[in-house]
Parts: sequence; structure tokens; C-alpha cells
Amino acid sequence: MRVAIFDTHKYDQIALEASNAQFGHTLHFIEPRLTEKTAKLAAGFPAVCSFVNDRLNEETLRLLHEGGVRMIALRSAGFNHVDLAAAQNLGIAVARVPEYSPYAVAEHAVALILALNRKVHRSFNRVREFNFSLDGLVGFDLHGKTVGVVGTGRIGAVFARIMRGFGCRVLACDERPDANLARDEKFDYVSMQRLLSESDIISLHVPLTPATRHLLDTEAFACMRRGVMLINTSRGALIETKALITALKSGVIGYAGLDVYEEEEGVFFQDLSESGLEDDVLARLLTFPNVLVTSHQAFLTREALSNIANTTLRNLQDFELDRPLENAVRHSGAGS
Repeated sequence: MRVAIFDTHKYDQIALEASNAQFGHTLHFIEPRLTEKTAKLAAGFPAVCSFVNDRLNEETLRLLHEGGVRMIALRSAGFNHVDLAAAQNLGIAVARVPEYSPYAVAEHAVALILALNRKVHRSFNRVREFNFSLDGLVGFDLHGKTVGVVGTGRIGAVFARIMRGFGCRVLACDERPDANLARDEKFDYVSMQRLLSESDIISLHVPLTPATRHLLDTEAFACMRRGVMLINTSRGALIETKALITALKSGVIGYAGLDVYEEEEGVFFQDLSESGLEDDVLARLLTFPNVLVTSHQAFLTREALSNIANTTLRNLQDFELDRPLENAVRHSGAGS
């Protein structure tokens, strides 16, 4: 099958080409993101491959359909950037990668915790300038601290297990509690309010839905312990960024580790070192010494890239051979 692959980088191409040896698709790599402005680049292709910061709104999907696209293979677990109702009305199938490596994302969340706590990013910059002072670099023992895990799916479960390994007390909140997981990993499910009020560290591991958008807002920050550490490796819009900045200024949030940002589209995955950053809110966030931002790289391990490529190309093969799409996502919410 001929596939137009948008928003591609070197690491994508290497992983997809290696995996494609077993599938035999014809892959055409396109650097720009897939939006209504670039959709016509897919004319003549029966399928496109899209990533999380593409914009598959109704207009983009209409243009893709007019160009002959009948299948969208997402190389991501999230699909909130796709207008599924429009795709369904146009007869365009959509499939995702529901799981690629929960370890990659969970381990990155822990890396953010360790770096923020022990001021690794600050000490690295100091030492490079031959400043070997330890003033301002005091951290804390993770052992014995309370960690709140919001969402105990595959990634949240791995994260909880790692934090238990550090000797932390783990509290969790999930709309679908897993009693067996809680028993095996020795943590407790509690209400969201209790999790916010008792946790020294809070880590988000839930998908972005209308119900979870701005899950952490001014009201939620008011419930937290002063000086709490907040980690987000899930979706940027789970946090209301302006409210986060206010909480950082007041000292309610003592540390923030963010791998995602609610307005990251057009910023993350791009090199803006020459053109500069136009997003004033993100620019303000980056001025805080107790904030560590990485550009949506939590997934970026060799194992995860290989799994993403294999599942994406298998989804395309299933569509080409008219087999049931195991990883299909539909407007009804199935597959979410």
C-alpha cells in the first residue's frame, strides 16, 4: 500500500523503514505536519500516517478524502486531534497504536522527578561554567514521600510500581479502579481531592477527554500541599497553564516537570532556535528555575519506536487486506 507519512523526523523514518521490511508498503515521507494546508500533498495516496500534533479537523479530512485517502494510521495512542465524526461520515477508517511502551513514558516521568528534585539540570549548567557550588541544590529523599498517580492504566501502573520501588507511599485515582493492581502493588485508591491534598508528588497518566480537559485548574491547585511537585507526561491540556503559572508564582507548585504543553502544536518537534518562540505563556513558564520542560519525548526509546512502527504498518496491512481493524477508533468512542 502507498502511504503518505506526515510530520516525519529521522528517527521515525529509520524505525518505519526497518519495520517495513516485513510488510512491503511503499512509504513516502513528508516533513510538514498534516493540516488543512498540507492535506493536498497526500493526493493519490490511499492512506496517510499521522502523528499527535497534526490537525485532522473536518476540513483536513475532506481534502484527504477528495484526494483519495481512505485510511488514517495514527502512530500514537491518543486521537483527540482527529475529528472522528467527520472521518466516519466520509468513510475514512482510523486506527491507532494503543500501546507502544508504557515503560518509556513511565521512566521519563521518573527522570523528570529525579532531575527536578536533585536539580540536575541546574547543576549541569553550573559545572559547565566551572561553578562547583552546591548552594541552592538541596533536594529531598523520595523514600517515604507520598506520590499521587492520576490514572492507573498501563503507563500509570508501571509508574506506580517504580515509585513503590523507591519506598514511596502511593495513592491513586482512576474512574475504573483496578483492585488487583492495587493489592499487588500495595497502593490505595482515593478520591481526587484526597490525592491532591496528601501528595508530595502528583503525576498525570490519563487521556485527554472533555471530562479531563483542565483537570488541574485554579480550584485543583488550591487543594494541593504547598511545594508539591507536578509531573505531566500525558497530554498538555490536562493542565490549565495560566493557572499553573499562578500556582508556581505563589509557591503552591514547588516543581513542575512537563513533557507536554496544551498549546504545543507547531512548537514541539520543531527547531525554533533561529526564529524564536512566539508563545508568551510557554516563554513565561520557561523562566521558572523549578520548571523542567521536555518536548514530548517521553515515548522516544528504541523499543517504543519499533513497536509504534510495527503496529502502524500492521494496521495499514489489515486495512489493505480488508481484515478487521483491531485498533480502530470510531466516533462512538470505541477504542478509547
